[in-house]
Amino acid sequence: MKKKFPDLDSKPSFSNIENEILDFWNKNNIFQKSLDKNYDSEYVFYDGPPFANGLPHYGHLLTGFVKDIIPRFHTMLGNKVDRRFGWDCHGLPAEMESEKEIGVSGRAEIIKFGVENFNDHCKQSVMKYTQEWEKSVYRQARWVDFKNDYKTMDISYMESVIWAFKELWKKGLIYEKDRVMPYSWKAETPISNFETRLDDSYRERTDPAVTVKVKIADYDIESSILIWTTTPWTLPSNLAIAVNEDLDYLILTKDGENLIIGEFALDKYSEELDGFKVIKKIKGKEIVGLSYVPIFPYFKDEKNAFKILSGEFVNTEEGTGIVHMAPGFGEDDQIICEQNGISSICPVDLKGRFTSEVKDYEGVLVFDSNKEIIRRLKSNDILIKHENYKHNYPHSWRTDEPLIYRTLNSWYVEVSKFKDKMVENNQDINWIPGHIKDGSFGNWLEGARDWSISRNRFWGTPIPVWKSTDPKYPRVDVYGSIDEIEKDFGVRPKNLHRPYIDELTRVNPDDPTGKSKMVRVEEVFDCWFESGSMPFAQVHYPFENKEWFESHFPADFIVEYIAQTRGWFYTLMVLSTALFDKPPFLNAIGHGVVIDENGSKLSKRLNNYPAPDEVWNKFGADALRWFLVSSPILRGQNLVMDRDGSGIDASLRQVIVPLWNSVYFFTLYCNIEDYSPSIINDSKLPIDKYILSKTHKASKDVKEALSNYDITGACNIISEFIETLNNWYIRRSRNRFWDKTTNKNARDA
Repeated sequence: MKKKFPDLDSKPSFSNIENEILDFWNKNNIFQKSLDKNYDSEYVFYDGPPFANGLPHYGHLLTGFVKDIIPRFHTMLGNKVDRRFGWDCHGLPAEMESEKEIGVSGRAEIIKFGVENFNDHCKQSVMKYTQEWEKSVYRQARWVDFKNDYKTMDISYMESVIWAFKELWKKGLIYEKDRVMPYSWKAETPISNFETRLDDSYRERTDPAVTVKVKIADYDIESSILIWTTTPWTLPSNLAIAVNEDLDYLILTKDGENLIIGEFALDKYSEELDGFKVIKKIKGKEIVGLSYVPIFPYFKDEKNAFKILSGEFVNTEEGTGIVHMAPGFGEDDQIICEQNGISSICPVDLKGRFTSEVKDYEGVLVFDSNKEIIRRLKSNDILIKHENYKHNYPHSWRTDEPLIYRTLNSWYVEVSKFKDKMVENNQDINWIPGHIKDGSFGNWLEGARDWSISRNRFWGTPIPVWKSTDPKYPRVDVYGSIDEIEKDFGVRPKNLHRPYIDELTRVNPDDPTGKSKMVRVEEVFDCWFESGSMPFAQVHYPFENKEWFESHFPADFIVEYIAQTRGWFYTLMVLSTALFDKPPFLNAIGHGVVIDENGSKLSKRLNNYPAPDEVWNKFGADALRWFLVSSPILRGQNLVMDRDGSGIDASLRQVIVPLWNSVYFFTLYCNIEDYSPSIINDSKLPIDKYILSKTHKASKDVKEALSNYDITGACNIISEFIETLNNWYIRRSRNRFWDKTTNKNARDA
């Protein structure tokens, strides 16, 4: 006789069961069938694109589980939810990987290798691990469309990106300028200001700090002023000194030598200034405008330089209250110097080495020059103090090397013009956890600065700007479509990448001599600009799918880890506000980070986490899913995962096994009694009424929790229900299960 239910193993391999389910879904095309149903409404989900030149890690898996749970839930509510996978293809990660694989390093070697060859390699390399990604996403039981994926290197995507640039240009939100910005000398490229806030970019570092006396040339009291800096390598480029007009300064004297220092700093220099006496207290404004003797001779003839200027940013937190300014290497320095007619000088090349302008250190990496510069200060008898200074310093999150700040020509989005609108749009977003809205994201938006969107690299969407080669006949052309390019150049580009796009030149229409040409600027887009373009670029808007996009924007939901408040969340907001005057999404989860038991991020190098394949085989994907999404990590906190995966094992034992045991117990007795069960919604027995009410309440509460994007809360409700079902209802109803199904009490149980 055929049994009512298949015989279940009391101690099964959950991994094997999962593989059977995956096989069933795959063979029967279940995901596609769920999309093909007739729906009255849609729910819009944006899938942030990962790089495929690296293997997925637990951060990706966590985000992937959430990307699966919320769309499944809304599908169950009767909404169609498209889930289209995307790939981040351009940018520094792809280029650095290719440099490593090819065996080249830096711009000069790439150019020698050939830009076309290099970009061809990037194109292949960037998709190296797509199969591993698909395998991993498939194994975690995440439903997503890989066949209809989008890639940021597709010409359709790139065309939408240049359209966005042209729209911003037309709105007056794009400008080009030499500005001081974070710069990676190792990767030879600038870094966005928000990138320095990503992934532990600030790290503790010890640098030499020096206090140097600088002779004032035209003060009534013959004196030297004491400046302090943690970047001795910038002293050869010193062009000004700043004091705060309202701070108190002291003039000290000893053996005919007079020194000026901030009053607050005197105690810190008790040893170096032993024997000096105070002869006068002055306000900073008394010495503003005075000239001083250059510390180094390299730029001694620079116009308007070597004066003491007023700087409100000068404070009493550290140093001497007197700030050395090298406008080529400091943002505040550049602003104040420009206001006083002093040009920015940057005698450092793209590799971070001094140029011939500073002949004594030509070719030396700036950090490596510190010792020699300090030695020279000492030999010139102007070094007052040399100390080691431990501080948090920004590093490149791509190369791990310390950044420098330097002037560089770049194209900017003038975010400061519309940051108030971004703050306003942020109020329309439901953030999980809620403190992100007016905390990390809200504060970041309020302080938003103009965004450098160009990179002097090779593999990326080109900045679509052509300029005249002759400054006598200036002209700038900006293109926002392939049609516009074809119209002016007579060629329809089939590939927008370098070097092909660079080959398009034409005669400058504004040059009556006909000699100058229109040539594209060399830069490509910051890849963050491309990922921020994802909502419209993935559907080739506005060239295709115009009506679809406009009716599906903004998204209902996105999820990434919380540091993306400085990354993808932010760039989406910038472009969405600037282009469409709307927030880019309405609900967002910013989750925490998975760390090891020592508080370190999970790392292949440290081998401090179990490999995903080990977890799939030993515990199953559902145990990992529960371990991750039931934890406080989805409320913005970090989650500890040890090398043995004990937390995953606990999820298996405490949730999945008890649930399986209840199903096993149920099917076992149905088969013994040859009983076909049916759903009941009411019972006369109090214990049945109790479990029915608990079931109804759990269902209602889980729906409410997931509707509020509280996945962790939903897990807590389910855990409590399993506890009630197994350890209360089933345990207290065992006698009824053992009874014959001719008894109504047994049948109801």
